[in-house]
Amino acid sequence: MNNTAPTFAKQDNLKFFRTLNSRVNSYFKENNIEKTGNWKIHLKTIILFTVFLVPYFLILTLDMPFWAHLLLTIVMGIGMAGIGMNVMHDANHGSYSTKSWVNKFMGGTIYVLAGNVHNWQVQHNVLHHTYTNIIGHDEDLEAGRIMRFSKEAEWHKFHKFQQYYAVFLYGLLTFNWAITTDFKQMSSYLKRKLSYGEPKSPKVLWTTLIITKVIYLSIWIVLPIVIGITWWKVLIGFFVMHYTAGLILSIVFQLAHVVDEAANPQPNEVGEMENTWAIHQLFTTVNFAPKNKIVNWYTGGLNHQIEHHIFPHISHVHYGKIAKIVKETAKECQLPYYEYKTMTAAVVAHFKHLRTLGLEPSL
Repeated sequence: MNNTAPTFAKQDNLKFFRTLNSRVNSYFKENNIEKTGNWKIHLKTIILFTVFLVPYFLILTLDMPFWAHLLLTIVMGIGMAGIGMNVMHDANHGSYSTKSWVNKFMGGTIYVLAGNVHNWQVQHNVLHHTYTNIIGHDEDLEAGRIMRFSKEAEWHKFHKFQQYYAVFLYGLLTFNWAITTDFKQMSSYLKRKLSYGEPKSPKVLWTTLIITKVIYLSIWIVLPIVIGITWWKVLIGFFVMHYTAGLILSIVFQLAHVVDEAANPQPNEVGEMENTWAIHQLFTTVNFAPKNKIVNWYTGGLNHQIEHHIFPHISHVHYGKIAKIVKETAKECQLPYYEYKTMTAAVVAHFKHLRTLGLEPSL
């Protein structure tokens, strides 16, 4: 990880963001609506928590065959990923509600995913949103040696097969959060003095991390065993739930930034980026399935990544409306606006990109 943060160009000769911001603000003002969430996100929260929690209580209270147990854990994984994309994501960007305490409370739903609020806000809000697709700064592009997400990453022979084994690794995302990732990130971010909002003392952060992990494992592993469910059924169910959620979350996130169209621009010799921050987002981010109502609803607007990256403090329930404004303004300024019409096309493009990156680089 490069500790010297790049700087973005100060002057936008195209006046892209100034014009765009004015038009988006006018949209909300003229329609007399808040930029934060509304009844749509509140209803969605209830539905997703129902999908997530009802199967858990059924497993705890009913005697059922193991195959039914596994089916319910898959449903829980679907609900779990939905909570992450819709509720936790908006809340930790401050866009779920106009009330800060509601955002803080709902942002804590990341603990449902076995994550940690502080780590996620640093990794996502600070590093990913500020330095999108910049090698050495955006941790979303880092997957150790086993995956190669950019041409700048070191190539190994096994990368020739990454388009085949990637899907098996993607499912481990939240499972790794539960057991290893958060501890590594906490140590790294504290050493680098990275924070989001008001800095908290290391003692508070470490104590919160450890206590929430203990509570999490107690609820999802210890309690079912104590009630009487066979331990190996509990562990398999726990893994299947996380694998389902991790697979969904990983693929949705990868479609926006690890495809051919999404660039990996690098700073020049003095650490300066070519474009302003807003224009940088257009070159590094891709939308997918913008007209698909099911994808729009379930992914929490993460298929409208361009709008989300430029306006992270606007709730996803508004992205469909402001997308037209963003697209037209980008066209006027002769700037890119990348999107795949369907999710299938985006998934195919992602795995084709993995295949390309897996080829041995020419000398």
